[in-house]
Amino acid sequence: YLLFDLLDGLSTPSIAAVNGFALGGGLELAMACHMRVASTTAKMGLPEVSLGVIPGYGGTQRLRELVGKGKALEMITTAGMLTAQEALQWGLVNHVCEPDELLPFCQKMATKIAKNSPFAIAQAIQSVNAGGTTQGYEVEKRAFGACFATADFKEGTTAFLEKRKPHFTGK
Repeated sequence: YLLFDLLDGLSTPSIAAVNGFALGGGLELAMACHMRVASTTAKMGLPEVSLGVIPGYGGTQRLRELVGKGKALEMITTAGMLTAQEALQWGLVNHVCEPDELLPFCQKMATKIAKNSPFAIAQAIQSVNAGGTTQGYEVEKRAFGACFATADFKEGTTAFLEKRKPHFTGK
């Protein structure tokens, strides 16, 4: 459980590249990542109830958060599998691509992310992870204010005004 929570709480975004089967703990690991990209051949499911148990590594909670209560209960209680396209429609994955494009697509996504302020990204992850509760809004407000005191904010706004790409330091 600790590994999954650690992954979910990383201040650097994690991207799961799902190719083939992601069942049970494998899907729970993918759901602990901040984003998921699946190949067209991917199949995903939480079949634990067919073994007399439930998803136990945060799967019931993360799946509900990603796809909603009704879809989560349907997927868990039927022990059914989703195709990559169904997972995209349900909101379980962010993107679907051909198997040979999977890693290059994820690397391109990571490169786009890496061009942005590491501090601001960490604050955004913390705020999103706090959820849509009153506490989540408070976390977001504190994180938003903290960004204004950083060298990254100064660099980002200066670069924008000077019409150049910013060079972030994560400070």
